[in-house]
Amino acid sequence: MTTNNHKKTPTHSLSDTDILHLASDLDAGLGTVARMGVIVLQTDQTIEHELASLLALPQVATYHCRIANAMEVTPSTLAQMEADLPMAASLLPRQFDFDVVAYACTSGATIIGEERVQQAVQQAHPNVPVTNPLSACKAALAALGIKRVAFLTPYSPEVTSAMQKSLAKAGFDIVTTGSFDLTDDFEVGRVSPQSIADAVRVLADKNPCDGVFVSCTSLRVAKLIPALEADLGIPVTSSNHALAWHMLRLAGVHEAMPHKGRLFSTA
Repeated sequence: MTTNNHKKTPTHSLSDTDILHLASDLDAGLGTVARMGVIVLQTDQTIEHELASLLALPQVATYHCRIANAMEVTPSTLAQMEADLPMAASLLPRQFDFDVVAYACTSGATIIGEERVQQAVQQAHPNVPVTNPLSACKAALAALGIKRVAFLTPYSPEVTSAMQKSLAKAGFDIVTTGSFDLTDDFEVGRVSPQSIADAVRVLADKNPCDGVFVSCTSLRVAKLIPALEADLGIPVTSSNHALAWHMLRLAGVHEAMPHKGRLFSTA
């Protein structure tokens, strides 16, 4: 016969009188200068890391959500995101009272169209300014006075060509274009910063240009920009770099930060 000597511990039930009810004051929370929302691609490995540095300002708060996308970057897979944009944007709570919302895909904005991106996002955030890296690029190039552009992408020829046409239609002269010709977004996020810096130098030296734009939020470019500008003597910007600057300006933040590149000294 087995004897069970285990004793049960008496259960103590907390009553409402056992809890101290303490006073609390509510303040304005984070982001009293600006609150910014960013819709990030499911496959993006880079943008959140770069934006954390580029947007590091007192009381500027950035909130992210992710949108489903295919790992393969093609015009058809990019176009599929349009239907999901309103739902993705709604994951950024309207109660946060955003000053700006960004859809963080340069190629997606090119294929879907900048106006259609804005309309889709504003279904969840009416009257809130909306940007994307393509619109931010155009605004950045204009602010820097760049007309002749050396253009670097990681994309397939189809996607690169569509972006060339969009920039040309906006009045920019693409004097040189280079591409890593990758369609796997996982591989794009693993392109080494040294490869990017070397490619920027090759393109800048190929034909006379006023500045360089490096497309794609997955490429790690932001930290390279000050040194590249000092070396080449011309402005350099990228999808994440231009997007961060444009988000700040749309949110009413105009602080000059020359250590982040020439763009961040412009209004």
